[in-house]
Amino acid sequence: MEKPDHTSPPLVNENLEKLAALFPDCVVEGANGKVVDFDLLKQEISHAVVEGPRERYRLDWPGKRAAIVSAGKPATQALHPVRTDSLHFDETANIYIEGDNLEVLKLLQPHYLAKVKMIYIDPPYNTGRNFVYSDNFTQGDGNHYPLNSSPDEYPEAGSRYHANWLSMIYPRLKLAAALLHEDGIIFISIDDRELPNLRRICDEIFGEINFVSCLPRLTKKAGKSTSMIARNNDYVLCYRRSPYARFNTTAFEAQGYTHADEYEPERGRYKLNQTLDYSSIQYSASLDYEIEIDGQVLRPGNVTREEMLKRQQRNPQSDFCWRWSKGLYEFGLKHGFVVLKQSRHGYRIYTKTYEKATISKAGSGYAVEMKERTKAFTSLDFIDNRFSNDNARKDMGKLFEGKIFEYSKPVSLISELIALSTSAGDIVLDFFSGSATTAHAVYSLAAHTGQQREFILVQEPQLTAEESDAYHAGYKNICEIGKERIRRAGKSIKEETGAVFDDGFRVYRLGPL
Repeated sequence: MEKPDHTSPPLVNENLEKLAALFPDCVVEGANGKVVDFDLLKQEISHAVVEGPRERYRLDWPGKRAAIVSAGKPATQALHPVRTDSLHFDETANIYIEGDNLEVLKLLQPHYLAKVKMIYIDPPYNTGRNFVYSDNFTQGDGNHYPLNSSPDEYPEAGSRYHANWLSMIYPRLKLAAALLHEDGIIFISIDDRELPNLRRICDEIFGEINFVSCLPRLTKKAGKSTSMIARNNDYVLCYRRSPYARFNTTAFEAQGYTHADEYEPERGRYKLNQTLDYSSIQYSASLDYEIEIDGQVLRPGNVTREEMLKRQQRNPQSDFCWRWSKGLYEFGLKHGFVVLKQSRHGYRIYTKTYEKATISKAGSGYAVEMKERTKAFTSLDFIDNRFSNDNARKDMGKLFEGKIFEYSKPVSLISELIALSTSAGDIVLDFFSGSATTAHAVYSLAAHTGQQREFILVQEPQLTAEESDAYHAGYKNICEIGKERIRRAGKSIKEETGAVFDDGFRVYRLGPL
């Protein structure tokens, strides 16, 4: 029996692909292609810091190795149910968890490994202020700057400013990746301060091949006076778990469909934007024929019969003719897809474009096909005012008085992301849940589409400032705001729409074992 050659290029590439699927950050770009970073592989397997002298193309910072190891350490706390804060605890599939998200992500692994279809997070943007996720990783630089120091205040602290943030986000994304289903997708809101570093981290964790897009989002229309450029956008960074991930088609925006006829109940409204005859298409004598409609005889280009016959004999490369064959026209006329209109140039035949119906081939003939129109999602879809921070404030203003929570994202943004990447029954995870916009979006989609998703929200119980509207309204930490928003959003949406959906949530709190 011949011994296999384990050094053959096909087998080496196959093994590299298998290893990359399990440990994407351990297969890196070398001088002659992809190679295994054995130091990182040992670290992944042993969950211990492994020092290696070899230079590589990758993102490094003081404390990275400790951050990687932290993701592999076992959880030291447990989740305890809080029934008094929950709504329909025994009936609901939705979950709200109070506690440090690094610890919570570890506790979610056994039950939710590879089961989450979509993750959305809005982590701190690293402005150098109010950075509450301090994991105390060793920096090793011997300097002592204030924990929340920014490069503007302490220029020499720039590396620590980034290192603190990178050490915070890395292990959380590492654990989150394991929770994603094979066809799962993650969306991360970020601004330009850490966008380059976040992309490099996600390339390591998810694999560069699984980068999907970096979507700009309009934050505000107006900008502050500046001698440079006003910052009016941030980004939604998107990665998939594997190439198996696919987006859903998005709803078609029916603009211009202003006309109605007897078919409106089933076909929707229609628009008239195309005449049946055209001059800019390839001429065909078979499409150059007379049509009699409503007592009028029409020919392509409104020519005389003699001119039409001469054109047929001439058979030019390009000239007026009908867009539809005679058989298709007769079917369209019989089923209400054509209309005669008079203009200053005489009578013209127009074809109707319906919102929900079209003509399709059926054997040797034709049939009216009912289908929802869809459009492709583009990288500029979020450059629209309905996704701006102003709408986020309006979302909160409908539920609360005063400025209860700053810097939340609009429901429209997260609803769009959920609709784009999930289906009914899928699990949506947000482990920087803030004011619980993600739960609000899940409820909104359930009410308006009839499709129920499950959510898991995680939030650190960060204290509200004593001078804030939230504190004076009785909310002592962010979790209290989030839970109350979920209750109010579910009730408000049900009252407004009359829809029936699961508006409950089970509350758990991180605590000692």
